[in-house]
Amino acid sequence: MNSPKSANSPTLMPSALPPGWKTPSPAVRELLRQGAEIALQAPPEWLENLDAASLPDVAAMSSIDDPVLLAASRRMNRVGILHWASANIQHPGEPVPVYLPPDLEEMARQLVRRGQGDVILNSGRAVQNAALQFSRRAAFQLTQDAVLLEELLEVMAQSIMTFIDDNMREVTTVLRREQEILRQSSHVDRRDLVARIIQGEDVGAVLASGRLEYAMEQQHHGALIWSEARQPELRQLEDVARELAHCAHASSHLVILANSATLWVWCAADQPVNRTRLEQFVATVPRTRVAIGEPGRGIEGFRSSHLEALTAQRVVGRLRSPACVVSIAQVRLVSLMTQDARAAQHFVSETLGSLTTASPILQKSLRVFLECGSNATEAAELLHSHRNTLLRRLEKAEELLPRPLRKCRLDVAAALEVLAWTQNEE
Repeated sequence: MNSPKSANSPTLMPSALPPGWKTPSPAVRELLRQGAEIALQAPPEWLENLDAASLPDVAAMSSIDDPVLLAASRRMNRVGILHWASANIQHPGEPVPVYLPPDLEEMARQLVRRGQGDVILNSGRAVQNAALQFSRRAAFQLTQDAVLLEELLEVMAQSIMTFIDDNMREVTTVLRREQEILRQSSHVDRRDLVARIIQGEDVGAVLASGRLEYAMEQQHHGALIWSEARQPELRQLEDVARELAHCAHASSHLVILANSATLWVWCAADQPVNRTRLEQFVATVPRTRVAIGEPGRGIEGFRSSHLEALTAQRVVGRLRSPACVVSIAQVRLVSLMTQDARAAQHFVSETLGSLTTASPILQKSLRVFLECGSNATEAAELLHSHRNTLLRRLEKAEELLPRPLRKCRLDVAAALEVLAWTQNEE
């Protein structure tokens, strides 16, 4: 039988033998070459069956209603089979090099944008099954010798399945690349719109809600989640964003990728964030921080809550605070006091004197005591300490101050508040 390969067909070099590859006997190599010639001359009805197999059920057929994509799918299936056949005519029984048609990437791009990227993979698997059925029929036409037939069936299955498996791995790589491109493009579009809102541009709430798929006319908790790791993992930041939404009992939340290490997050919720639970979770994610703004309603609240979270983040950065979760309510005063970092440092040192470098336990005891309106009993309860123990600590702390506490309570409280955000408390 003469080979139908045209003079213009490329010479196909076989792939390196994969582990466990079974090299056929000379007799089976010749039978395989003849089978490949049959595949090249496949009758129209067989090719139609191949096309039908690539869309195995009504649901799949309805998912691709674009005639251009349907034509591309048929072309990809046929070209793949012809490539396999040509390779086995030139090098029967050897691994067939991967081949993807030139328009595959465009097809993948269109399907990914429609959320139907798995159609190509499902089609490939269905074609594999159809090709195996055809190979079995062809094998029985080529020989009736039981020994040769058994080997031929095994070699054909090995060749077809390996070729299509290798192709599907390449297709998966193409799909993932297109999905990542689409994901990044979507992030950029959404980030640009959100940036316009934050900058105060006149963006309608209805337009923003539709584009972001997040309702503007509700109460928002704005937050920033960022990583200070050398190689941030986006998945971990997204896990923290979901936990933040849980801690706020949010009905919905919006996540915007600001950069490779930062997420902008808004949670739609009327309840305050459970900061204790959030801190426990964030503490398990290395070098990850969260800053939270005051809740705000509507598109203006969306904007203001984010800006307050940004202010809280800058306080953490300016003071090099070890806090993993910080809200603007906690650091509003500190933010105002530390606009000039050197002046703030001088104020703390002059106000606290030796207490500046004393045990954090003494500093915290005095700070909580002042926050409680100098109520020792209430402060001891908050500190989970015995009242007498607290009184002894307060006495020691006052001895370290450069001036009597009764003459500078407000200054000492402010200085301790600034100091609290620059160190780990015991």
